[in-house]
Amino acid sequence: MEALEALYTRRSIKGFTDQMPSQDEIDKVTKAGTAAPTGMGMQSPYIVVVKNKALRDELSKMNAEVLGTHADPFYNAPVIIVVLASKSRNTYMNDGSLVMGNMLNAAHAIGLGACWIHRAKEVFESERGKQLLKEWGIDDDCEGIGHIALGYPAMEPKPAKPRKEGYVRVIE
Repeated sequence: MEALEALYTRRSIKGFTDQMPSQDEIDKVTKAGTAAPTGMGMQSPYIVVVKNKALRDELSKMNAEVLGTHADPFYNAPVIIVVLASKSRNTYMNDGSLVMGNMLNAAHAIGLGACWIHRAKEVFESERGKQLLKEWGIDDDCEGIGHIALGYPAMEPKPAKPRKEGYVRVIE
């Protein structure tokens, strides 16, 4: 898919099939994340791909608890990508957000569906979240930036809302 077309047509997918994306597809998405710009090129983010169903379900439950629901906030996606970033860099939030954006756009460009799921900050500030970071070998003082629900779309996305008046302002 042409780059601009992918940017213009990407939508959040909120329903997934059970089909697991191939490792090659996942690698393409994460490689796009690693290509995102970071402050001074310091690469503060970490990308964690969760394919393990039990761990995926545990993360879903943790996220749902923060949200105050019992529903799956990951919309049945078989893969969850967690993006965290080291708070040692003052650009960590920007860096992690750019990584998230690149991966969301890359997923769409190769025919996968994806959705940014919030509450990673709260999930990884919890005792269990901190324990998971240690298990994953991440000992930096990190903040959760977001989760990406990733998989094959189970439905067509809703059309984009019209862009608001005055979204872009040109000052000459």
